[in-house]
This record gives sequence, C-alpha cells and structure tokens, in this order.
Amino acid sequence: MSLNWQTLPTRLGVFKVSCRGLACLLVFTVSVCGSAPGMCPAACICASDIVSCTNKNLTRVPGNLYKCMKRLDLSYNRIGILEPEWVPVLSEKLNTLIVNHNSISSISIGSFSMTPNLKYLDLSSNSLKTLSSPVFHELKALEVLLLYNNQITQIESLAFGGLYKLQKLYLSHNLVSHFPLDLYVGKHKLTDLVLLDISFNHIQTMPIQRLSSVPAKQLSGIYLHGNPFYCDCVLYSMLIFWYQRHFSSVVDFKNEYSCLLQSDPRGHNKLPLLHDSFMNCSESTVNSSFQAFGLIHDAQVGDRLIVHCDSRISDMGTQFVWVSPDNRLLEPDRETDNFKVFPNGSLEITDAQLENSGLYSCIAINKKRLLNETIEVRINVSNFTVNRSHAHEAFNTAFTTLAACVASIILVLLYLYLTPCPCQCKGKKKKRKLNQSSAHPSILNSALPQELPADEKKASTGKRVVFLEPVHEPKQSQNGKVKLLPNDSVVTESILKTTRTKSDSDSVNSVFSDTPFMPPA
Repeated sequence: MSLNWQTLPTRLGVFKVSCRGLACLLVFTVSVCGSAPGMCPAACICASDIVSCTNKNLTRVPGNLYKCMKRLDLSYNRIGILEPEWVPVLSEKLNTLIVNHNSISSISIGSFSMTPNLKYLDLSSNSLKTLSSPVFHELKALEVLLLYNNQITQIESLAFGGLYKLQKLYLSHNLVSHFPLDLYVGKHKLTDLVLLDISFNHIQTMPIQRLSSVPAKQLSGIYLHGNPFYCDCVLYSMLIFWYQRHFSSVVDFKNEYSCLLQSDPRGHNKLPLLHDSFMNCSESTVNSSFQAFGLIHDAQVGDRLIVHCDSRISDMGTQFVWVSPDNRLLEPDRETDNFKVFPNGSLEITDAQLENSGLYSCIAINKKRLLNETIEVRINVSNFTVNRSHAHEAFNTAFTTLAACVASIILVLLYLYLTPCPCQCKGKKKKRKLNQSSAHPSILNSALPQELPADEKKASTGKRVVFLEPVHEPKQSQNGKVKLLPNDSVVTESILKTTRTKSDSDSVNSVFSDTPFMPPA
C-alpha cells in the first residue's frame, strides 16, 4: 500500500505533501551541494559540513567532494605540490582547510583560486623552503595562516601581499634569518596583524628603530623567543620595555630569551637575555630605547608637546583619560590649564613648563570588551638656557680633545715640511761666500801642499795664512807686496800662533795677485 498524499497538521491548517514532490526536492538539494552518488568520498569521513580525509595516504584531493562543505581536513597524507585546481571543485563555502603533515615542497601561483573564501589555512609540518610572491593573493578573507615547522629560509617581500584581513601568522620552527619587516611597514603592511610567531628561527639581529613606529597593538603579539640573538643592549632595552608593558610574548616566555656573544657565534655559552646580572647595559642606552618607543618624552620650556596613548585596545569604543603627576584627572574635550586630551587618547601640552615634568598615566577603557590598560609615560621638561652647559658638556669635552689633536698634527707637519734643512742652509752660506770671493778683483788659487818632512809638518800645524788688503796703492817696485798697517804685524803673529783644530790635510797654501809673483831684484 502506497500513500500518494500525506496530511500534516500545522498551526495555520492542513498542509498536504506529495511523495513525488518530496523526492524532487531531495534531488534538487543534492544537485546544489554535490553529485548524488558519493556525497562523501569513500576515503573520508563526513559530518554535515565537515569532511575529514586524514591519514589515508592520499597524493591528491578526492574529486567527488560536495560544494556545501565548510571544513576540509587533509592532514597526514602524501600531497607534494600545490598547483592550480589541486582542489578539483570550486568550494566557495569552504572556510577552513587543513593540509598539515604532508610533503608539500612548493606552492604555485593560483593554487587557491578554487577556495577563495578561506579564513583558516594550515600548511604546518611540511617541506616548504621558499615563499615566493604572491602565492596567497587570492585569499582576500584569510585571517589565520599556519606555516610553522617547515624549512622556510627565504620570505619574499610580497609573499603575504593582499592578505589585508590576516590577523595571525605562525612561522615558528623554520630557518628564517631576517625579521619580516614588510609585514609592519611599507605600503603592503598588514594593519590587522596582531600575532606573529617567529620563534625558534635563525634571527640574530632586529630592526629595532623601524619597529619603534609600530603600534603597541601589533608589537604585543610578536613572539621572538628561541632565536640566537647577539647580546645587544638595544635589543635588551626593547624587550625590557615590552616586559614592563606586560606583553605576553615576553612575560610568558621570559626564560626562553637568550643571547650569544659575538666572539662565540657557535653558541657554546648562551646567556639569559632578560636578566640584569648578565647584561651590563647603561641607563642612557635603556632610556634611549624607551624614548624611541614613546615611553619617555623630552621637551624645553615653552614647547608644544603631543604624547600618544599607545594602547593595545585602541579600537572603536575605547575611552581614554590621563592622570597628571599631581593626580589631576585629564579628560577628553575638557581643557585644564595647558593640557588637552583628544578623543583618540593623545595628550597635548600647549606651553610646557618645568612643573609639568613627571610621570603621567594613560588609562584606556573599553566597556564593551570589559578591558582596560594603564600606560605610564615620563615627560621631562628642561630649561635650555640653564642646562645648556650640562647638556653639552660631554660634546664640548670631546670636541676640545679632537681640536687639540688636530692642532698638534698640523704643528708637527709644519715643523717637518716648512722648517729649512740645516744642510741646505750651510750649502747656501758656502755658495754665498764663494760668490763673494769670485766677485773680488783678486783670484784665489788653491794648490795641494807638497810633501814636507815630519819636522816641518809639525811646525806647520796650527799655522794660518792671512792676506790683508793694502791701505795705499802699492808702488811699482813692490810688485804685489803689501804694506801692513802699523799694528798688523801683532795681529798676524797672534793669528799664526792659534791652535788649529782641523787636520793638516785641510790646510791650503793660497796666493792671490793680479800678476805672476816675481822675487825682488
């Protein structure tokens, strides 16, 4: 016996349903969500909109998946390469795709064109080495991306380009050696990214100055523990700042932060990075990092100063109030003396004075989320005219020392290159004497002395020959003989008797005359 009509009681009356019409409705539903035979693949387990094909030794995705699924689990299989249309059917309702613990070594561009509405993608525990750009650009709605426990060494700058809704990115336990700064700065930065786990990689240094402009909402979610950092006071200051701000990335993993000495790059002796007893950093270095991250602000008397309240809960519906050092409450849209608080939490001091120095507290309150956060900021106001000598004392000392060194070097160079050489002076003097002798009307002739007996040599030692100019014109009979002045004989004798210091070989017998010498007749 078969029933052609069935009567169903309802609140509005009686509703009649045909069995043939019900069968047509069922066929229509099957045609929309998938093929009628095999809505769930034989190698998978299906539960409403969930399809689980885990640990089935699959090398490709089954081809008879139905379109209504929202979650697909392909973990623990042998899928090796993700190519375009590796998912055989267009799955617009699929929002969760799990492909961990496979053998994926590369991802081609367009691999996710059949799954455009994914929000959660798990590619962890595979064999990926490089993330080229752009491989995820079709996933405009992606919020969570898991890539941990791969072999990634290089991440191109636009590898995550287009993922503007991405909130969480897991890159831990890879071989990355450079921090992916493009995620936070530049025109392709991801403003919604609140968690980046890049722990246990090969990062040794951090771009701290560039990170100082990143909002605290994003900084608080950067996990860096387990990396082989070099011991550096600037890095230490940044992590201490995060610790004081109660960032869970540092507070929860404080003992996992270690550093290596640059003289010990192999890491034989790891030092705890967040322990004061091991890092002997100066207070000025720590304060400079605090200034870079907005924890300390310096101003001069009369300056206009704007201090931002960099809160992690600075979203819509958050209210801000400030507390001054003298416990005055500073609220938005209410000016108090020279203070003004803006709706976004920024504090303005229109005319800074010395008494405005101190520790200020910014309180962010979100009543809908039942969250609040207190941020302490120190403001230092100084008088430039009073503190000028103290502020520049170190600079003046260094400049004076440098100037003295430069002056000393210049004086030494002047002494070496501009002072005349004594040899040159002697040569010039000798040349001048020779010129004077040649200018004399007489001619000076030198002749080597003849060999003398030993007795005569001794007698000649210490003797000098002196020629004196005649006082009057000589007579013709004198033939070059000179008449001495009245006392010239005494002077000549005293000169001849003086002791000579040079050797006999230096003595020269010299005779000068305008005519050949002739003995007297």
